[in-house]
Amino acid sequence: MRTVFDPAELPPHRMYQVLTASIVPRPIAWVSTVSADGVANLAPYSFFSVSSTRPPVVQFTSVTRKDSLRNIEATGEFVINLATEPLMSTVNASSATYDSNVDEFAALGIDTEPSERVRPVRVAGSPVAIECTLHQVIPVGDSFVVMGDVVTVAVRSEALADDGLPDFADLAPLSRLGRNEWGLPPKVVMLDRPHRPE
Repeated sequence: MRTVFDPAELPPHRMYQVLTASIVPRPIAWVSTVSADGVANLAPYSFFSVSSTRPPVVQFTSVTRKDSLRNIEATGEFVINLATEPLMSTVNASSATYDSNVDEFAALGIDTEPSERVRPVRVAGSPVAIECTLHQVIPVGDSFVVMGDVVTVAVRSEALADDGLPDFADLAPLSRLGRNEWGLPPKVVMLDRPHRPE
């Protein structure tokens, strides 16, 4: 027995709830931008993934047109800061609807550091920062898929494993689930991919 949710019969907000409670966990892109007038902005987005590795392109989705999207369209630059367990309350606080002339870094007392290749600052406490220039914005329904060309990935040295790659345990990444639920770093299982069917 299954309950069937038909988008044609549900209000949009209810379908949003069904989808976000079903597609879990979702990593969080904590996106820093700067407006054309120089006002910094920081906001979390849980519709986030890799689009391509050659060339490297990442993406996040803005549900409706928000300050992050407007800033990226105006300047062509943004940074995706990894949202981590120690920063959870601050990440959540930055999701509030601030006026566009408010700098969330200043309002929430978030330490910053300069980026390598783009104008928006990085979150100093985030172990990974992915600096991007705008690849394209794709409107989809009430949302906008923002794709960014990766120009730099800056990883804190203490978050690197012996193989030189980011270490999951040291990253302690957060995820979003449904409702007001957040996911903490899960148990990790090692399992190699098969080269061919067994």
